[in-house]
Amino acid sequence: MMYKISVKNYLEKHGFEALRPKAVLFDMDGVLYNSMPNHAIAWQQSMAQFGIQMTADDAYATEGARGVDTIKKMVLQQQGREIDEAEAQRMYDVKTQIFHSLPEAPVMPGMLELMQKITADGLLCCVVTGSGQRPLINRILSDFGAFVTEDHITTAYDVRRGKPAPDPYLMGLSKAGNIKPWEAIVVENAPLGVRAGVAAKIFTVAVNTGPLPDQTLLDAGADLLFPSVAEFCNNWRFF
Repeated sequence: MMYKISVKNYLEKHGFEALRPKAVLFDMDGVLYNSMPNHAIAWQQSMAQFGIQMTADDAYATEGARGVDTIKKMVLQQQGREIDEAEAQRMYDVKTQIFHSLPEAPVMPGMLELMQKITADGLLCCVVTGSGQRPLINRILSDFGAFVTEDHITTAYDVRRGKPAPDPYLMGLSKAGNIKPWEAIVVENAPLGVRAGVAAKIFTVAVNTGPLPDQTLLDAGADLLFPSVAEFCNNWRFF
């Protein structure tokens, strides 16, 4: 019943006739992998080197945005100066180095089974991430190569504007075969990512795999919310 009401509200909101999914567009961190704790550590340690205070909650709240965009905003807020892309990238490189020094984050429980169900139903599995480091892309292909191909992965380097702008998910639709918003489902764990999926007019499922209150994801516009990827997997039959 909850699913039917959510779809009905989604269709009425956007004026679409029906939800006919052909692809599922997954965020990476906090969705494919339980990697957000590592990101929080890397953000805090790296930004401290530049005199920027960043909390774990800040890391979760800004997850999904391009890293350089997050850094530009933090520097402007805390130091009152605007920095260019090159300086932000140098700072982000430090964060990336620390992140890759930490233990490898595990695949999110239920994700492989969920992808198996999706592909068995004839849908594409795609990834739309605010990251762009080659080692992360290689790991996606290693862990999920049976379900995801590289041409169905959208990274920070494919778009000018990152989440919460709709651009990453619009690019995801394009890479999935120029499908329409009502022909896809977004799976996100972060407010900025939810807002991006909603802005692209795609049915957006939130999986709350982090410490943020459910209401934060619902306030961002999520059409449907599950407490975990595994619970979403258990309810895939409704789609």
